[in-house]
Amino acid sequence: MEHAIYLVTLVGAALVVAAAFSSLIAFRFGAPLLLLFLCIGLATGTDGLGIQFDNARLAYFAGSLALAVILFDSGFGTPLNALRQAAGPALSLATIGVLLTTGLFGVVAYYLLDLSWLESFLLGAAVASTDAAAVFFLLRAGEINLRERVRSTLEVESGTNDPIAIFLTISLVEIIAANASPEAKVLITDLALGFLLNMGLGAIVGIFGGLAIVRLVDRLNLDHGLLPIFVLTLSLMVFAAAGAIGGSGFLAVYIAGLIAGNSDIRAVTILKRFQDGMSWLAQIIMFLVLGLFATPSQFPAILAPAVLLGLFLIFVARPIAVWLCLMPFRLPRPEVAFVSWVGLRGAVSILLAITPLLGGLENGRLVFNTAFIVVLVSLVIQGWTVGPLARRLGLIVPARLGPLDKVELELPGSAHHELLAYRVAPGSPVARGERIPRWARPSLVLRDGRSMRFQDMGRLAAGDHVYIFVPDRYPALLDKLFASRAVVDPEDADFFGAFAVDPARSAAELEAAYAPGLTEEERKLTVGDLVTERLGGHAEYADRVLIGPIELIVRDVDDKGKITGLGLSLEPTAPVARVPVFLSAGEIADRVVGFVRNWRKRIKKQSAEAPVDAERSPQPVVEKATDKG
Repeated sequence: MEHAIYLVTLVGAALVVAAAFSSLIAFRFGAPLLLLFLCIGLATGTDGLGIQFDNARLAYFAGSLALAVILFDSGFGTPLNALRQAAGPALSLATIGVLLTTGLFGVVAYYLLDLSWLESFLLGAAVASTDAAAVFFLLRAGEINLRERVRSTLEVESGTNDPIAIFLTISLVEIIAANASPEAKVLITDLALGFLLNMGLGAIVGIFGGLAIVRLVDRLNLDHGLLPIFVLTLSLMVFAAAGAIGGSGFLAVYIAGLIAGNSDIRAVTILKRFQDGMSWLAQIIMFLVLGLFATPSQFPAILAPAVLLGLFLIFVARPIAVWLCLMPFRLPRPEVAFVSWVGLRGAVSILLAITPLLGGLENGRLVFNTAFIVVLVSLVIQGWTVGPLARRLGLIVPARLGPLDKVELELPGSAHHELLAYRVAPGSPVARGERIPRWARPSLVLRDGRSMRFQDMGRLAAGDHVYIFVPDRYPALLDKLFASRAVVDPEDADFFGAFAVDPARSAAELEAAYAPGLTEEERKLTVGDLVTERLGGHAEYADRVLIGPIELIVRDVDDKGKITGLGLSLEPTAPVARVPVFLSAGEIADRVVGFVRNWRKRIKKQSAEAPVDAERSPQPVVEKATDKG
């Protein structure tokens, strides 16, 4: 018995270490990290090194706990401004998008596999949710600086679509296991009512659970070493409590993390570091367990239809669902195309595919193996192309800040203040003489091994270490002051235009200088308000607006989203992505209005020219008659 404990511990630790080392390969070559984790699990499983693991309940239990930890960390790290910015598109993708993907995929699965209609839709529900963790790893590994709107949409979608896919999958498993064949109307009604109850209870528990976590952390004076474990345990209690009363535990734990992360919770720096490590460990464990549970020797029998289903999901089902969900939102076509392509399937899809085995379904293993192959196809095709596609679509923007050397220190006994340690970078604003704002309190400067008061140092120099006492949730202005200038790629040198424009200047001056064809109402606006209006009421860094012969580029915005810097180019400087599909409702409306307007102009022109022709045509006849007379 004792020997077995040592052996299991050795093998488990070795797998985690191997997975951790594989991340170096992923960072070096930009490979999908999830794919490497799954391959390690497959290589050590039944058909590899021979480790026998066929316990579906244990695999599902471990995967569910790991997913709860990941979702709490995802919510904890999602800022409210990102949620507000992308709430509409992301929630549409997480609800309607999941249903559309399930339906489209299920119809094709019915004709390609030996499954009933309900089993086909069950398979569709299992692969309907995306795995954004792999996407963001690829973006970080490739040093891809995406537009904030696109990144926020993918983040929020990933945190909210898992609970819905889980509800659909479990509901369909229960219906099939009960040998029920409900009518379509009854099935839709029951699912809708069950969905509202499940999500409603999950949301309520998540809100109260998140508030309770913040309250307990602030009230209890726990040791900093115990505090992260306490918060993690509370988040799992929220997950379990919501599930115990029939709610969505996954939605509850995500909302709890969202509330806790956006509150004035104590020791937020320590919590973020701990949860980041726990989230990595949870991903490694979940992916390895799911890889061990699979049996690759069973894949060849269904390889062809499963690969076809994976290709259909990538090239048809996901794009159609994304286009229909994002149609009401006036998003540029390149952004819609990127969101549709970055629908990576991952560990959640494999985890959900275990539920048919837990329910004892006859075709449970077929559903699991098909879902596993679909995930592999998605990771191989989409996972390797995220970076190149983002560049192709022109969604990469130059970095706003250069290198920044900063350390956040939690002060004992201070609930809402931090001590930040900055190293002055060469070429940074403070190194060039920029003053530190009044709300920040520099207390100590280290230079050449000597410590001095800030007041006695005079002008800061490159290499100085400055300790600043600030309230938590400090503005990002300090980072801008201490960061070096961003190194812009030569291809992006003209990204922000050759000329600077003051956003506070009148748009009428723009009309007088370049004649872009502004309306009377637009001429009354400032240039900044004009750009914001053309962008649908919200501007972000690197947004571009083409107005007649000029292009205006947003160089910077403040914390409230107001434009503080604009660039002007006399010709388009950003790559123009020609995306023939993904028209938004606004673009469709614009084209319809333009077509009707042009049609009316042609009709008016024809009606105006008709009397002239009638007057001109008899004239020669009259003249000829006069000559004859």
